[in-house]
Amino acid sequence: MCSSETQVRNRSSVRDASTSDRRLQSSSSHSSVGNFTAKTTSPKRILEKHDSIDARKCLVAQVGLENFIRSITAPLDLTLPNAVRFNMNGNGRMQTWEDVYMAERVYTQCLGISKRIYQIHSFTHEPDKKLAYFILEEHNERTLPFLPGFDFHVLVFTYYNDKNEVTAVDVQYDQLSFFLHCFGLAQLHAWFVEFVMTPLTIVWAKAYHNSGLVNPFTFMLQLILFPVLLMYYWGIL
Repeated sequence: MCSSETQVRNRSSVRDASTSDRRLQSSSSHSSVGNFTAKTTSPKRILEKHDSIDARKCLVAQVGLENFIRSITAPLDLTLPNAVRFNMNGNGRMQTWEDVYMAERVYTQCLGISKRIYQIHSFTHEPDKKLAYFILEEHNERTLPFLPGFDFHVLVFTYYNDKNEVTAVDVQYDQLSFFLHCFGLAQLHAWFVEFVMTPLTIVWAKAYHNSGLVNPFTFMLQLILFPVLLMYYWGIL
């Protein structure tokens, strides 16, 4: 008798747990989509996109860009024809992988980087757009002892065609932060921004907000007048 009652209670607790899990999954997947209106999207479209996206874990860690690029194409069975539209943060546009690899070798030597370990741990795949994107983690070691090594993160978008050939790559990153790390000035810049620039900016923002004149035109006017007044004060004008 006791054993049968125990089994019934166990089955009931399992059902309750599974029901609560489903409710938790349902609430967690839908509660983050707020109620809002927009011309180009909606909660329904966001949920449809969420259901169609394939987000998976994938560990790739390689030394050197070419080794890394050839490794990350494997999970989606992509191929690498030599022709590619490679956009390096809007500051460099290359048309072949040979040029991409050559440019990476040259500028790493110029910046005193002796070794780069590239790695990813997951990526997001949108089959409808033939697009996969991920956060690339770089570990940079230096050629000179007084230059500090550093880690850096880059956002990479990869596009492919119906033949599963990679056709375009768009690389986006904070270029200022990257060069500050290269020259060992990242910490000094962070201190200056936190303790000098930010307090001054907050004072200006409060005064600007209290003026009641906040709009794009007065903001652009300030951008023009401020350097002019500085040059006048320094005697340049």
